[in-house]
Amino acid sequence: MSWSSTEVPLRVRALAAAAAGGLALLLAACGAPAAPPAAPPTSNEAGTGATTATSAEQFGGMDKLVEAAKAEGTLNVIALPPDWANYGEMLSAFEAKYGLKIDSAQPDASSQDEINAANQLRGQDRAPDVFDLGGNVAIANTDLFAPYQVEPFGDIPANLKDPDGKWVNDYTGYMSIGYDAAKVPAPTTVEDLLKPEYQGKIALNGDPTAASAGFHGVMMAALGSGGSADDIAPGVEFFKKLKAAGNLLPVDPTPATIASGQTPVVIDWDYLNVAQTTELAGKVDWKVAVPQNAVVGAYYVQAINKDAPHPAAARLWQEFLFSTEGQNIWLKGFARPVLADKMVTDGTIDNAFAKLPPTVGSPVVLTQDQLTKGQDYLKANWAAAVG
Repeated sequence: MSWSSTEVPLRVRALAAAAAGGLALLLAACGAPAAPPAAPPTSNEAGTGATTATSAEQFGGMDKLVEAAKAEGTLNVIALPPDWANYGEMLSAFEAKYGLKIDSAQPDASSQDEINAANQLRGQDRAPDVFDLGGNVAIANTDLFAPYQVEPFGDIPANLKDPDGKWVNDYTGYMSIGYDAAKVPAPTTVEDLLKPEYQGKIALNGDPTAASAGFHGVMMAALGSGGSADDIAPGVEFFKKLKAAGNLLPVDPTPATIASGQTPVVIDWDYLNVAQTTELAGKVDWKVAVPQNAVVGAYYVQAINKDAPHPAAARLWQEFLFSTEGQNIWLKGFARPVLADKMVTDGTIDNAFAKLPPTVGSPVVLTQDQLTKGQDYLKANWAAAVG
């Protein structure tokens, strides 16, 4: 899920399939007993194949979809670290519920690696069935996605999905301020971080010209300093002031720097900061705040590979992710699921939701144009202003 590049291993089975087919023909010619019939095609009684089904209803209902997915037997996923957003539990729960085998390739691959794998492995049974992508990469590759609408598709806000279901936002975090409550006062606004109590204590996670967390940290500062989703300049000016005040540390924070006290204040996604409250319990009095009226999120994106080798399993996986069970599994990893508001209303939200920091103000999720505009501005101005 990082922005780094890794290679996806290839595994080809065409020769084995050809050999098996040749043996069946030889046995039939010699009068041997007929081989067992091949598994039925992945389609419903009406002949709608899973590769073209745009909903479970169109396929014949969830029972038919489950039956077809079990006949396929396997789901190929890529770039899903088990310790990211509780994906370990997500994968094992899906396997246990439906009896499918999950083949998980390159857990630490990047979003672009996922797309590269789909292109390189097209037509092979090792190609990824589904994608979990950063927004930039997803928007640039929609021609690879199969339209599909999960059962709760209507409950997902319109700005968080493609109208045809080619892609759907799945989970997000909000940019936040993690802090050692024994060393600094609780911040409530972005401007609080300019106070002398924070001198030499604040770290931003990542170079904002290259890392999503760093970029959205600057956008959070912009929203809290009179800027907007269309104007990140006040965020750059804020960090210039933060550096001039001696409050900004030239350190990339990690759990180790937090534990050692080197970075007592960290600007990062709330699901990462909240995780530290558990991991550092008894060592650091770590608290998390989302600054008032500076709520900015960035969703990951789910999509189905239009050339998925297991199209029914791919669609069943999507149904599971957007079910109450799946959404709560992400939540237990402190990622905010896209259906959280609906689940709060329905009373089906997991109690892990209470561990996330409260927010004041409407959340901002950047459009692709806003994201590009902000990135271009940072590339042109960040180094000279902040270094």
